[in-house]
Amino acid sequence: MKRRIFSLLFFAFAFSTEAQQFDTLSSLFSQSSVLNRHFYGFSLYDLDENKYVYGVRDEARFTPASNTKLFTLFQSLKHLGDSIPGLAYIVKGDSLIFWGTGDPTFLHRKLDSGKVFKFLSKTRYKLYYAPAQVLETAYRNGWAAEDYQNDFQPDITSFPIYGNTVRFRNVRGNLLAIPKWFETKVSVKPGIAGFDIIRHAHENYFDMTSYRMPAGFSTEKPFIYNEHLFVELLRDTLKREIELLSGYSMPSQVRYIYSNSTRNVLREMMLYSDNFLAEQLNYVCSFLQFNQFNALKMRGYMNENFYQSFSHKIDLHDASGLSFYNKVTPNSMIELLLLLRGAVRDEQMLLGYFPAGRSSGTLRNMYTLHKGKPFIWAKTGTISGVYAQSGFLTSASGKRYAFSFMNNNHVDNLKAVKGEMVKIMTFIHHNF
Repeated sequence: MKRRIFSLLFFAFAFSTEAQQFDTLSSLFSQSSVLNRHFYGFSLYDLDENKYVYGVRDEARFTPASNTKLFTLFQSLKHLGDSIPGLAYIVKGDSLIFWGTGDPTFLHRKLDSGKVFKFLSKTRYKLYYAPAQVLETAYRNGWAAEDYQNDFQPDITSFPIYGNTVRFRNVRGNLLAIPKWFETKVSVKPGIAGFDIIRHAHENYFDMTSYRMPAGFSTEKPFIYNEHLFVELLRDTLKREIELLSGYSMPSQVRYIYSNSTRNVLREMMLYSDNFLAEQLNYVCSFLQFNQFNALKMRGYMNENFYQSFSHKIDLHDASGLSFYNKVTPNSMIELLLLLRGAVRDEQMLLGYFPAGRSSGTLRNMYTLHKGKPFIWAKTGTISGVYAQSGFLTSASGKRYAFSFMNNNHVDNLKAVKGEMVKIMTFIHHNF
């Protein structure tokens, strides 16, 4: 009898403690002077008990910013193998005809493996580039047109080269460009705000202000891509002749040169929130699935086959999160995280795709460590007025959670928003 009474008291105490924890969590949200100045939503899911345990506006729709890349991660895991196809080709007589696959890594400053370059430079065959027909524009719906100057928004193309950006840097007082071809496209113009390089809006010419170039100066600017420029840059880089073969459709049987580890490229996209990689990986998936570059069709395919079962409809217009048109709910992000757990059964391998608190990527300066290790792994998302995190958390007691924390329409207080999120997520870590 005493044992039974003790058990009942123990469970009553545990239930009371848990209720107090939820009450405190609710107070952290409802009494926050930071969060209640804008629109926010939150969802917490217990991975061990397979159930939602807490939510605030978890069914409302938010602009997710770069949390959108979680959809691109899932799509890539479903469609790409261990390696990314860098180039498709056939040999016909004395000629090698090749097509792009959308691979973003060719001559990319950080990711180029050299395999595609070596293949093209060493082949004994005459080279012919057959550009694919791409019906979509180089930008996605909902992107800011004025961001054409910024390296986070390069053109999206069927065969990227140099990351579709030109890198300018100060080398012993001289302005050098990679690719070198662009050095002749720079003119000096008077400036009113210090040294800068500005691209013309509708052509590949750049103005360099007349101020003295700072030591160590380096910047990247997107260039306007077209198939003729691609061939010129490739000729200049390979130091050999390449002919443009327009209108030559790719046959069903081709060979591939694989360029890079899929995991390496996905980690770069996720850890550092690379928009260019996200959009181009979407194109690689479309190329492999439909033999065409059609991002809209690819998004439709993913929605029909994977996302229609979500409890709330999502609306995506790009693969990177630059579009303000994208709309998701915190609960739909949880459902996506559960799909990712199904796609990558090894938990440590899955967490390796995510920035880790105080350890890596866009979370390296946020949160603290628990016994020398991170306790939170999340994809961040940031555009004007938007900050979000969606990912996984391990509590001090060892319980595992998925979460999505979204903030929209905040003004001039990103640091405070981040601080409030850290406070709440750290509370969950210590008390749940």
